[in-house]
Amino acid sequence: MRSRPAIWLALLTAALHLWANGDYDYHRDELYFIVCGQHPDWGYVDQPPLVPLLAALMHALFPDSLTMFRLIPALAHAGTVALSAETARKLGGGSWAQLLAGIAALFCPLLLAFGTIFYTDSLQPIAWSFCAYALISIIRDDNERWWLPIGLVIGLAFMVKYTIAFWVAALLIGLLLTSARGRLARPGPYVAAVVATLIVLPNLYWQWVHGWPFLEFAAAVAERNDVVQAPWTFVLIQIRDLNPVLAPIWLAGLAAFAFWRRFADLRVIAIAYLLLLVAMIALHAKSYYASGAYPVLFAGGAVALEAWLTSRRLRAALLVGVVLLSLPLLPFVVPLLPIERFAAYQGFLGITPEGTDEKLTFGRLPQFYAEMHGWRELAALVGHAYQSLSPEERADAVFFADNYGEAAAVDIFGKHWGLPSSISAHNNYYLWGPHGHVGDVVIHVGGRREDLLKVYASVEAMGKTDNPWALPFETGQTIWIARKRFKKLDDDWSNLKHYHCKPC
Repeated sequence: MRSRPAIWLALLTAALHLWANGDYDYHRDELYFIVCGQHPDWGYVDQPPLVPLLAALMHALFPDSLTMFRLIPALAHAGTVALSAETARKLGGGSWAQLLAGIAALFCPLLLAFGTIFYTDSLQPIAWSFCAYALISIIRDDNERWWLPIGLVIGLAFMVKYTIAFWVAALLIGLLLTSARGRLARPGPYVAAVVATLIVLPNLYWQWVHGWPFLEFAAAVAERNDVVQAPWTFVLIQIRDLNPVLAPIWLAGLAAFAFWRRFADLRVIAIAYLLLLVAMIALHAKSYYASGAYPVLFAGGAVALEAWLTSRRLRAALLVGVVLLSLPLLPFVVPLLPIERFAAYQGFLGITPEGTDEKLTFGRLPQFYAEMHGWRELAALVGHAYQSLSPEERADAVFFADNYGEAAAVDIFGKHWGLPSSISAHNNYYLWGPHGHVGDVVIHVGGRREDLLKVYASVEAMGKTDNPWALPFETGQTIWIARKRFKKLDDDWSNLKHYHCKPC
């Protein structure tokens, strides 16, 4: 372990996820990604194509295994842990610094969450970390061969989530503002740019052909996110979400990259992080958007602390303290406990459930876990409602979901009842349209009968959703069978469009 902590820490991380990731159930976003990937395309309204395609592939290969479905994010987190430790080694750190950097990446709650479920964010930290590691190698080793892999990784990361563009822009500006700007006078960076551009061109072409729906989606998200935070509030949220115990490590890394003589040639990292932080604050971004920048700060901080703390006892105490104080957070981002025991544990600690969407009301679980519950029950209720119809009515009946989570859940779990593909006006479901359904028989979830009667000639209740662990707006909702829509779905479809990252 002393020689290569990266290997052992990566194996430990992978083992943790493989042991726990199969518990609970599919997350709302995972179900949506599977359905998107089952409609292969070069892009989607709310994300590039790579995660949906991989999600659909893993679901097809392992349809009955949630653990194997989540294998890619688990390995990505393990790789991020290894790369953090290896970055510390590249920066001149010994075994202790490598161990501390890897442990920080292992116990970072955001990185753990990204390793738990198949998000578009799951592959960002390892991609961002690789770009930083490769850039350090270029600057310190004068090894121009790293530019080609950087271009490949940037291109692929862009096809996962567009936020990599902010990190790339921040690193480029950082290069221009430091003595390392001479690296941009060589052909390597431009080869990388060409390679990345060739990879992302199909997605950009798809966006152009479809009228740039992602820009419309992003504008809708910004318009709805009217909670403006003070800059220091955003920084404090970063400290909280990254685990306050780890704050001294990444803050030491930021200080070291900015001011320490040993890292004078790598000031680009500090500048890039600060530029990224300013951009995230200015855009009122979610706190986790910048998470990919922290593994390199963990590495830098670990190397700096190794140099600044000469006492072996103090170093050992710091390692033990980080591990022991981080362990209580694990059940909040890795499903280690049965859900009843987790709720009791959460209550014992006096923690109130919360999530990433300020508009939502939370029940017994935080949003991260609540969105893993209730989907199979919803599909069963919709299936029973569908089967209660006569054969003539089933010919045109369809489930019209308010949001992509409900639509995807019924698409994935409703096949047993012979349900047709769900329709919804939310995000990419809007582009798929009403599938020829006119609205003669429509199954809805939630809403008030008097409101539905303004749209349909008759409305019949067929039961209620009832999962105590789901989000409040997904449980206790009536299943309705509505008949004879006054305005045909095709004629009204453009008015129903709803773009947003989460359901309202």
